[in-house]
Amino acid sequence: MTASPNDASRRAWAPRLAQEAQLAALERQLASSDEGERRIQAEIERAALLAALDRRAEAQAAFIDILRRHPTHFSALNEFGTLLAAQGAIDAACRVYAEAILHHPANPMAHVNLGNLLLRANRHAEARAHYEAALTADPDHAAAHQGMGAVLSDEGDRDGARQHFKKGFRGHAVSTLPYRGEGPPIALLQLVSSGGGNIPTAPFLDDCVFLTTVVVADHLDPATPLPPHRLIFNAIGDADLCRPALEAAIGLTARSGAPVVNDPRAVMKTGRIDNAALLAGLPGVRTARTLAVSRADLVRDQAAGLAVHGFTFPLLLRSPGYHTGRNFVLVETAANLSEAIAGLPGEELLAIEYLDARGVDGNVRKYRVMMIGGKLFPLHLAISKNWKVHYFTSDMADQAGHRSEEMAFLEDMAGVLGEKAFAALHTIAEVLALDYGGIDFGLNADGDLLLFEANATMVIAAPADNDPRWAYRRSAIAAALEAVVAMIKEKAALAGHSAG
Repeated sequence: MTASPNDASRRAWAPRLAQEAQLAALERQLASSDEGERRIQAEIERAALLAALDRRAEAQAAFIDILRRHPTHFSALNEFGTLLAAQGAIDAACRVYAEAILHHPANPMAHVNLGNLLLRANRHAEARAHYEAALTADPDHAAAHQGMGAVLSDEGDRDGARQHFKKGFRGHAVSTLPYRGEGPPIALLQLVSSGGGNIPTAPFLDDCVFLTTVVVADHLDPATPLPPHRLIFNAIGDADLCRPALEAAIGLTARSGAPVVNDPRAVMKTGRIDNAALLAGLPGVRTARTLAVSRADLVRDQAAGLAVHGFTFPLLLRSPGYHTGRNFVLVETAANLSEAIAGLPGEELLAIEYLDARGVDGNVRKYRVMMIGGKLFPLHLAISKNWKVHYFTSDMADQAGHRSEEMAFLEDMAGVLGEKAFAALHTIAEVLALDYGGIDFGLNADGDLLLFEANATMVIAAPADNDPRWAYRRSAIAAALEAVVAMIKEKAALAGHSAG
């Protein structure tokens, strides 16, 4: 089925018109209704509609008023928790869901909602306990199976995860997120993988601009028609973890014919081993020799097996499919190898050459540059004495000198990096051909770019608070986010039709 973009926008806009009419009807009903469960349900529906219409302050006040009078009402607690989570008030949402569980322990939905927030916070054991409680209450609860699958996948039990995902996404592979805009939206399909490895899109897919329908590509029944859409955002970003989902996404994008952000065929080529080989010959680029090796072979052959492939110590070991430094270790000597292997999940591990990115001051510097619509945007510089550098664990908050160095990088990327590395960044971006992605790298004494990783899963994360120490970062972050939105809108403008 095809239609013009304007027709698709009008169809997408109709639900909001219905919401406004329903809100008016509820307010008329409440003006004359008596106390009782029917009135409470009408009040909860009104508060939820206020949130859906982006009148969030009014919605919050309405929920607080309801809970002041009915503090244990499950629907009120559950909907209020959903509103708080959508506003980013995660701790408050967790407390509200916990209150719902306290008064309604057999209701699986509050367990699932709290589990989802705990999972986002990497509190996996707590999340798992809530998913298990939900499945005890309802063994067929789809969202609980989805959550358990995510926990098991993150723990390295990929076979167990697949079983839960199969149950969780059967008939539930398509979901539409709330739209709160004041005008017709841009209808967008977001393709994701069930097992993680997806691009964090919340910072730029504004629900007042985009009507987003999420499709779990690796569990979509091929007979299911695609919802009307102007374009596709392929959020499946980890080529090492998500190959089945990327293969499914290739078929979905071909079936749609709509413009695509991040062609899954391009993403498929950005695994760590592929990047190490593909980018090694570029001028000014040093990549790390990378080898996939089975746990059994590594345990049996130890250092001798790695030496055959040219590896020396120190070297790095990591479990594929993890980010933010999880399950990623430095192995200083052959004597440390057995202990390192034992501490990593998965039947296959990556052995990675150690690229020494320490400067003359002994600090390691890791730069991040985003590739957006064919242009480069500096995002951050993290400086640490630790080899494993991540912004949230680096020394940036405590060292004013480090922040001054980062500010210089954000204001003059080319000047700070030097001609060789700056040219190398442009070449990497051209070769990878991603609409959205990032490059993490260091520099050596010769001005070469030491490539750590380059893929689509990079997040554009703003500082969590208004701490004045981070004021200098905000314009660079805003520029990157604005570029992503502009790129998506430009792709949408190219759409000659909407596919379904």
